[in-house]
This record gives sequence, C-alpha cells and structure tokens, in this order.
Amino acid sequence: MMQKTIVLFLAAVCPFVMDAQVIRVSTHDNLLLLGVGKDSTLRQLYYGPQTPEGGEDPAKGDEAYSTYGKNYTEVALRLTHDDGNTTTYLVYENHSTRQLDSNTEQTEIHLHDSYYPVSVTLFYKAYRKENVIAQWAEVRNGEKGAIKLHDFASGDLSFHETAYYLTSYYGDWASEANMTETQLQPGIRIIDSKLGVRSDQRSNPSFLLALNGKLREDEGQVLGATLAWPGSWQLKFEVGTEGNLNVLCGANPYASDYTLDPGKTFSTPALLHTYSAEGAGEVTRRFHRWARTYGIRNGYGRRDVLLNNWEATYFDFDEQKLTTIIQQAGTMGFDLFLLDDGWFGNKYPRNNDDAGLGDWEVNTHKLPHGIGYLVDQCRANHLKFGIWIEPEMVNPKSELYEQHPDWVITAPHRPLDLQRNQLILDLSNPRVQEYVYQCIDKLLRQNPGISYVKWDCNRYVTNPGSAYLGKDRQGNLFVDYSKALLNIMDRVKKAFPAVTLMACSGGGGRVDYATLPNFMEFWPSDNTDAVDRIKIGWGMEYFFPAIGLASHVSNIPNGITHRSESLKFRFDVAMTGKLGMDLQPMQMSPADKEFARNAIQTYKGIEDVVLHGDLYRLVSPYEEPRAALMYVTEDKKRAVVYSFLIQKTPESVHRNIRLKGLNPDATYRLSELNKGDKGYFGAYEGKSFTGAFLMNEGVRSDFDHDGESTVFEAVAQ
Repeated sequence: MMQKTIVLFLAAVCPFVMDAQVIRVSTHDNLLLLGVGKDSTLRQLYYGPQTPEGGEDPAKGDEAYSTYGKNYTEVALRLTHDDGNTTTYLVYENHSTRQLDSNTEQTEIHLHDSYYPVSVTLFYKAYRKENVIAQWAEVRNGEKGAIKLHDFASGDLSFHETAYYLTSYYGDWASEANMTETQLQPGIRIIDSKLGVRSDQRSNPSFLLALNGKLREDEGQVLGATLAWPGSWQLKFEVGTEGNLNVLCGANPYASDYTLDPGKTFSTPALLHTYSAEGAGEVTRRFHRWARTYGIRNGYGRRDVLLNNWEATYFDFDEQKLTTIIQQAGTMGFDLFLLDDGWFGNKYPRNNDDAGLGDWEVNTHKLPHGIGYLVDQCRANHLKFGIWIEPEMVNPKSELYEQHPDWVITAPHRPLDLQRNQLILDLSNPRVQEYVYQCIDKLLRQNPGISYVKWDCNRYVTNPGSAYLGKDRQGNLFVDYSKALLNIMDRVKKAFPAVTLMACSGGGGRVDYATLPNFMEFWPSDNTDAVDRIKIGWGMEYFFPAIGLASHVSNIPNGITHRSESLKFRFDVAMTGKLGMDLQPMQMSPADKEFARNAIQTYKGIEDVVLHGDLYRLVSPYEEPRAALMYVTEDKKRAVVYSFLIQKTPESVHRNIRLKGLNPDATYRLSELNKGDKGYFGAYEGKSFTGAFLMNEGVRSDFDHDGESTVFEAVAQ
C-alpha cells in the first residue's frame, strides 16, 4: 500500500483567482472541485463529469461544510460551545492528499473555528475505477469543557440547475423499498428515520437526484447517494429562492444533541455518492462494483444455497423433525441448512416469542444432544449448518432480564413498551456491549461447525432512555448505540472470518453500507411473495447488488399476501438474487422436488453471472404490468435475462424486450433455463443473434397468463 503523502498547497492553480486554494477530488469519470478564497471559507465549486478546467471563482461557490451563525439556511454543523455561544465560523487551515492504494485516494481538509479551539476535518475518499466518493467529517473539541452538537451532517452538497427530481424510498414491514419520484420545489424536504437501531424498512438512507429532468434509466445527469449508517438518519433537501439546491445527509440529530467531552472527536458516518451523466443504470452499476470490492464481505466470492426451517416448523421442532428436514435437504442440492428462531432457553424455553431472548443456551428439551448433533447430521448429508440469533434483544421473561433489568433501553418512570414481547439491550453501556459480543463468541467457539449466522433485530426504539448514560447525556444514546453495534459486528467478523453473516431486521431493516462490510448478505423482506419480491428487489438493487440480496422460494398460498404463484415463477424470481428456500421438501410433491433440484443446479451454473455481473434494468414494474432485467459479465461474453409477466394485457404480451450491455459485434447463442413443463422461448431457443440485433430488435416470450416467466442465457460464440 502506498503511504506517500502529498501535501497540496495549490495557490495560483485557478487562473482567475491567483491567491486561491483549489482542491480536486477525482475519480476516473467524476470531479468534485473545492476551493478557498480570500475569506478562508471552503466552498464547493463544481461536481460533475471530469473536466480539465479549473472551475469557478472560490469566492462564489457554496460553503462546502456550512455552519450556524452566518447562514439562514439549513447547515451541516450546529453546536453550542462551552461558554454558551451557539455560532461557529470555520476557516481553512490546510489539506493533504494521499494515495491509499492504486485505486483509492483520500483527501483531508482541516478547518478550525476562527476563535474557539474546535476543529473539523473533512474526509473525501475517491474510488477511481468505481467512480464513487465517500465523504465524512470529524469534529474535535479542544475546549476546556464539553460542547453540545446539535447538527452533524456527513455531507453538504450544492447544485445550481433548472429542476431537481428526487427518487426516494418508503415502505413498512413486508413492504420494503417502494420508490417514488417528486420534483423538489422551493423549501425544505426531509426524509428520515427515527427507528434508532435500524436504518431501513419505512424508508431507506439512499436516493437518486435527477438534474434538469425526470429520472431516466440510460441517460441524463443523476446523483446517486446512500448513507453508511445502521441507526437513525436524515436526508435534507433545501431549494432556495434562486433555484439552488443544498443536500445535507447524515445521522439524524433528532433527539440526539450529542455531548462531546474535551479532547474527544466525533466522527460522522460516511456518505457515499456518484455522479452519472448516463442515467440511473450507470449509478447502479457503479455502486454494485464498489460494493463487491469494498461494501460487502467477500463480494466476489460465491454464496451457499440454503434451506431454512422456519416456515416448516416455526417454534415447534425437535431433533427428529430437524433431522428429517436435513436429510431431505441433502438430496436436493442445497449447500446449507439454517436453524431459525426457537433453539435456546431452558428456564424460559423459547417455545414462542414471549420468552427466552437473551438466554443463549441450547434448549435441552428440544435438542438434548446440542448443536453439535445437528452439525454432524448436516455433514453426513453434505450440508453446512447455520443458526439464527438476535443478540441485541431480551425478553422480560428471561434470566438475563431478571439479573440485569437496568441493561435495557427504557425511560424511567414509564411502563415497559414491548414490541414482539421484547426489549432492546443498551449498547451504550460497555458491559452490555461485552455481554452481547461474548454471547456470539461463546456460541461459535463451543460449536465450531457453525458456518452461517442469521443476525436479526426485530424491533426499533421507543420509550428511549439509558440508565448508563445519566441524565445529562441521554442525547448520546442513538449515536453511541450504533457505533457500539458496528464495533461488535467488526469484532465478530474478525474473530470468525470463515463464518457467513446475514443481516436481518424484521425483514429489510438493516440494508446499509455500514452494516454490510461485516456481512455477506441481507434479508430484504419477510414478504417472500414472488410478485412482491420483484418490486422489493427492484428498488433495493439500485444501490445494493444481487450477491447480497437473499432471495427465497417459499410456500403457497403466501402467508402474507395469500397469493399463489407457480413453483417455476417463484424460483425464477428468487434466482435474480442469492437463492435460498423456505419451502420444505417434506411438503413438496415428487415432481416439485425434481423441479427444485434441477433449478438449484441451474442456478449454480449461472450464479457467477448473476452475483458478479453488471445489472441492466429492461422493463420496470413501476411502468408496466411486467418486469425484465439482465446480468452481464464484465467481458460481455455471458448474460442471464429474466422476464416476468405480472398481469396479462394486450400490450404486455406483444412487446419485445430489448437487451442491454452486450457487445454489438458479438454473436450470442440463446437458450432457455428453468423451462419446467412448458417453454416460453421457442422462437429463439438454440439460435444465435448479434448483440446489435438483441439490443435493437429484442426478443419476446410466449406468455399466455399472469404469473409466467422466462429465464434465458445468452453466450457469445
């Protein structure tokens, strides 16, 4: 790794301001240009495609990290000094840039208050090949007493365009990642989460900002951004009266006035962003490439196809039931068996969701021979073994709560506010942090055969309060919890590098790039209905790649939507992500078992394309009653294409699907996968076409009814 540091004092670089400092944060295709004028204020001069020009006059740009005191707009940093002064004036001190490796370069810009010993360092890490910039801030208190942070954004970006169209997310349990677009008008629009211990589900800390027109897939200027933070967050968009837009993103300051002691430093989470001149599709491919290298563990590795017992047994299981499931799973090509909730607790056995959380000891009634017996059963059937855990939670009906009622998050003099009959452990308390880590450590060390852990979090914060923090620091709770959680996750990852971790939070409640560097996959929703999963996956994959998105085949009628789709349709949808199954072999007919067995083998033959390829969206379910997408290898020699008919209309069955991302000069042979009893691709099966033909003319599947689907492969000859 190159550690050479180049200190940049770029006076006279900008041709029209001879005494200005100009700072370039560059990727292969993008440039963020910052400058310092005569007033020593750091300003954003330009953000967009690479340009050799020096940019604008540093005296005329917008503040790159705005502060309260001389601004009437929303600001990035607002604090109260030890003496009660609520204003902060930041001036430029110096900056440096160092090459971290052949692909990443980090710029640090040092600012300080013009009077008080408070300093701010702005960090910009540029990922050259992926065209992604990560930026964050550190605030250091050099005063004699504590200061109070009221606003603490990670990023402060400015734009001067004719129109702004914001695409953001909304949802709920079993309805995650719905997308909506709105044109920003003068005033302030805030999208946020106040859930405390999880980032997603009702919304998501990601957005697409189309400039000068509505969002388009393959053309137009788009900013794509996502905040790497597992707790409460805030995205703030302020359009001024002159049409300028300021975007502030960071941890949510709501109910979080943060007390920062003398000599201490407060670090914000990272805001990740890219600027695309080629529409939303290029934003997605850049984030996916970045994520597979930096944002998800082992992002270019393979993943296990797993079978989960939950929908077969729920809490009602014993060794014999599980052994039967394991034996049948071993005949169908699965790689791993996952034991879900219900395996722990003795004094308070986990026979339902009102007891046992926090007591992470094997239930000797259900599993008299322990976890090791199940591991051995899996090995005998050529399977790995995985297990569910919810380490941050506790039931009042548990030995842990009996011993440590002061370890939970709750407000004094208020009744306990239960969700799913459970409370949240207070991770701001170091003793609780260590307990949570040791529970996981003990489980994995005592059972070295565990290969996979599903880490759940089934509630959010209400009735907030910490017995540990004391009355004057309650505002630190949400931030301290999230930072402690990330520390525990990092410790587990480093202590058990061979164990796969899945992030789950009542479904898609923890899908963020602070959590995912510690995990190999995430659970996007408890709703496994195939039609709904098309839209859920569609929304999430704008920022998060298929290799992280656990996509399972489940029983019908679906337990949430009560909808029934064919086994082929369910498999085809699940195969757009990381395949798994909740449908139990013992409940399947011989024909369905055979189809599933073949589908799993088919998936293993294409998973390298799906999990590591570039995603191209072809037909949006937000625009038509059908959907289509494809994955293409980097060398453009293989592609896997998915087409789904959600609802039959005269138009939906007679429109071709034009492919994308192929080599126009190459010839591709087409073959349908996962045919089942009926193929839908007869006119093209086994035939060869040029990439230009497939992208300009396209192909059509022979659909007759709702809920039909096609998967086909295109291989360059």
